[in-house]
Amino acid sequence: MTEQVAEVITIDGPSGSGKGTISRLLANKLGWHFLDSGALYRLVGLASRRHAIDFEDKQGLATLAAHLDVEFVSDDEGWETRIFLEGEDVTNGIRSEECGNDASRVAAVQVVRDALFERQRAFLRPPGLIADGRDMGTVIFPTARLKIFLTASLEERASRRYKQLKEKGLNANLAALLDELAIRDERDKSRSAAPLVAAKDAVTIDTSNSGIDEVVAEVYALWLRVNE
Repeated sequence: MTEQVAEVITIDGPSGSGKGTISRLLANKLGWHFLDSGALYRLVGLASRRHAIDFEDKQGLATLAAHLDVEFVSDDEGWETRIFLEGEDVTNGIRSEECGNDASRVAAVQVVRDALFERQRAFLRPPGLIADGRDMGTVIFPTARLKIFLTASLEERASRRYKQLKEKGLNANLAALLDELAIRDERDKSRSAAPLVAAKDAVTIDTSNSGIDEVVAEVYALWLRVNE
């Protein structure tokens, strides 16, 4: 394991809990780097389809993950990151429901997680990192001084995803989204490889009835308290 060289705040939680938006806003507030670990698994899922690698081919998936040709390019202000897979901008493409479900499937494969371990650790550099994912506080950065676990009701998370898809002009069915999220939750929680669970020392925050700015302020206050 590489030596930790900077501060890190981990923010874990299920899909739709708000962790991506909140993590990015917090990273900008602190002037830190940002890791969207879920994007890496979405990229593996997308690449596996493009290279016709079956999801049951664990070694094939692991080899693909280890040699993933991906680049994250941030704008000057750090507000937006474009994601390139084998030279192609797939920033929007990997946000589809299909990619999300594929990511959940490949994330259950231990050898894939092993292949991506050091790649995720490499995002940690001064002055600090906000790490967004499902096992950031339990596996990737277990010594983080502040670990957050965000949650929200299934209905609220499905509603958020429905609104996101509609705003992008995409077709969406709320009932189908509810079913898909429930299936993904069960897969993520029950997998033997780094299941979705709050770290024992994590602070759990239910975002069901909270605004984004409110949650960012709460996490920031917790960070200040850790450093008193």
